[in-house]
Amino acid sequence: MKTFTDFNLHLYTDIVYGKDKEKMAGELVKKHGGKKVMLVYGGGSIKKMGLYDTVVSSLKDAGLEIVELPGVQPNPRRSLVQKGIELAKAEGVDFLLAVGGGSTLDTAKAIACAVKFGDNWWDMFSKGAVCTDRLGVGSIHTISAAGSESSTSMVVVDDVERIGQKCSNPSACLRPDFAIMNPELTYSVSKYQTASGAADIFAHTLERYFYNSDCALGDEFAAGLLRTVVKYGPIACEDPNNYEARGELMLCATFSHNDITGIGHSGVRGGPHGLESIISGTYDTAHGAGLAVVMPAWLRYVADFSDKGCARVAKLAIEVFGVTPDLADLKSVAYEGIERFKSWLKRIGMPLTLTELGVENADIDLFIERGRFNADGLFVGYVTMTKDQMRNFYEGIL
Repeated sequence: MKTFTDFNLHLYTDIVYGKDKEKMAGELVKKHGGKKVMLVYGGGSIKKMGLYDTVVSSLKDAGLEIVELPGVQPNPRRSLVQKGIELAKAEGVDFLLAVGGGSTLDTAKAIACAVKFGDNWWDMFSKGAVCTDRLGVGSIHTISAAGSESSTSMVVVDDVERIGQKCSNPSACLRPDFAIMNPELTYSVSKYQTASGAADIFAHTLERYFYNSDCALGDEFAAGLLRTVVKYGPIACEDPNNYEARGELMLCATFSHNDITGIGHSGVRGGPHGLESIISGTYDTAHGAGLAVVMPAWLRYVADFSDKGCARVAKLAIEVFGVTPDLADLKSVAYEGIERFKSWLKRIGMPLTLTELGVENADIDLFIERGRFNADGLFVGYVTMTKDQMRNFYEGIL
């Protein structure tokens, strides 16, 4: 008989979903205790689409003071976080509102947390210190991808000392106070970025599907979400103003990374993110596109690693990609599922090799150097990798 794994799940993010909900920004900031808001955003896209004016008007109408921090880039930078910390302290900011993609929200989360950490915030963060307190944080996201709007995750790239080193630091208190979700705000996202986002969503759920423990309901949540991404990802890429497809992807992004699909599971999970973060951290490539390169190869590695791994990949192939079951030849089932996955990625315009990703003459030695190995010299996930196996892995996706 299967023994369920104990777990705690506290999903306190206030999700406000639908058309024009960005007009509620001021109301929601006040509801969650904000008085002086740092507006965190990237370049000029939110101004071109009119979102900036809408949000600023909402905040002013609510009587809130506003401080701005523009300039967020994909793969959020430590240097901008530091600038934001100094600005937040000088201005007495008590709430951060991120408007844009996952990097914008991760920047806001890092600032909100680091203000409480103190001057040695990066040293604590890079060493995995758990954040137990923060300033208020809200999100209005304009791309369906990272799922940071209701997750415990936060990622920052070091552009100051260890250039290109990506650090992640999940903490329970990093779930935002609220997330405004309007699918129409994602209409202007390019086909490539939409596809990259779909790959990222798939990866977040895939990693929870590959836990070293079982829970039937958790598996069903994960498989259902993956099927939804497979169905609506191509539609959103080909028909960018399709509200249904954009809406489904937006929901998938949020629920792929807020731990719903991992209920009843425990222990070590996944592996693709740990392998990909080295690539995008080093070459500043799109995170989701890098995951598209890594995931099929990782699934092949899992299928070849053990009978248990092969059975799990075969289960994915059957439940998500509709491969006909064959208990007498699970490896063929697993391989067919991987091929169908690769075809889906290719259909939405994602790369399948590092060269297609734009990484030529990849520095495999640097990849190995930046790998997160334990004291026994193993990269630990759903399955393990030695340094030699990791080298072979990266060489196989050149």
